[in-house]
Amino acid sequence: MKTTSVLVAVALGTVVEAQVAVYGQCGGSGYSGSTACASGSYCSKINDYYSQCLPGSGGAATTTAAGGTTLTTVATGGSGGSAATTALSVASGNPMAGKSFYANPYYASEISSIAVPSLSAMGSATWAAKATDVAKIGTFVWLDTRAKVPSISTYAADVQKQNAAGANLVLPLVVYDLPDRDCAALASNGELSIANNGSALYQDYINSIVDQINAYPSVQFILVIEPDSLANLVTNLNVAKCANAESTYKTLVTYAMEKLNLPNVAMYLDAGHAGWLGWTANITPAAQLFGTLYANAGKPAAVRGLATNVANYNAWSISTCPSYTSGDANCDEKRYINALAPLLTTNGFPAHFIMDTSRNGVQPTKQSQWGDWCNVIGTGFGIRPSSSTDDPLLDAWVWVKPGGECDGTSNSSSARYDAHCGYSDALQPAPEAGTWFEAYFEQLLVNANPAF
Repeated sequence: MKTTSVLVAVALGTVVEAQVAVYGQCGGSGYSGSTACASGSYCSKINDYYSQCLPGSGGAATTTAAGGTTLTTVATGGSGGSAATTALSVASGNPMAGKSFYANPYYASEISSIAVPSLSAMGSATWAAKATDVAKIGTFVWLDTRAKVPSISTYAADVQKQNAAGANLVLPLVVYDLPDRDCAALASNGELSIANNGSALYQDYINSIVDQINAYPSVQFILVIEPDSLANLVTNLNVAKCANAESTYKTLVTYAMEKLNLPNVAMYLDAGHAGWLGWTANITPAAQLFGTLYANAGKPAAVRGLATNVANYNAWSISTCPSYTSGDANCDEKRYINALAPLLTTNGFPAHFIMDTSRNGVQPTKQSQWGDWCNVIGTGFGIRPSSSTDDPLLDAWVWVKPGGECDGTSNSSSARYDAHCGYSDALQPAPEAGTWFEAYFEQLLVNANPAF
């Protein structure tokens, strides 16, 4: 433990506090500070809001597409028609049973190009090796801009090639580009707006995903559909942006279910988490909403169930409910899904679940309030992805959130600043949402449970 404490001290002291140096902000909309990075690092444009000083001499494996989207080119030996394929049919059982999750190459490149060099530079070869092990864990790919959709074929070709060589992989993706996205917060505002043709652009986005998936009929895709969107419609219609987006969200999530109803797809709609929809006042309306939208979409066979705890920190099963959960009998995700399942069945929705355990390794958490979601201090990597669970309702533990990618900036002058990212239980200073947060990755690594 002394070694661990030293690493945390070094990581937080060297990487986080030296914001004018490596990992500091060096540009972006509204930024007025220095654009010069310290020796041994360079200024990389992450998106229109944020540029960051990264180690090295200039952009290892990333390019910036229109709109500030950072892409990674992944070399593969396969293409849509390069290997013998067998089209899949919709399975009635757990689509992940006996299979492994594809390791997200973009996430792996972040670890190998940023985390490993940083840890090595601090003289910690042991922790650098552990970081390399994290890169091998199957983690979801977030399709949070239209520019990222073509990457599906790159990843699918790689999965197809590996499966032809004897692997048994599924390709996990997050569909996340609704217009007026993240309607009750600011940190993850997206590229589309309802007022600017967002609905039509979103339909094009879904259609493009369909085209990509159809090109690889032998690859099993696991899709999480629109984190936070439907949960916001249950609890946050008092927020003007959410009230304005309600009908659009419903229409477009229904559209996504209809169009992505493909033989080689299993969809899980996002269902918040126990501390959001698990409360007595929220759980029944949530089940009713899921049931209604599912029926409106024609009860598509590819909709398998719900995803919970996405990018959150909750325990799967905890013996003593933490103080911050007081008042909610569903104080962990196991309690939550078991309370929600019969309500879903009543409303005609399939009661199967996956749970994001990427950051739930430390229990109880150090959250001051259960709703504190941004870069929470003291967290660790959690239960490894697996379909071997201890509850028949749970299809798999999964890593939806790539640990180390930031939840939101702590810079109060940023256009996407959300007050939650400035709370006392949020690790600071923090870069823009989706960009690499080295100190947070190191925190997750050090506190991982099971340990690496």
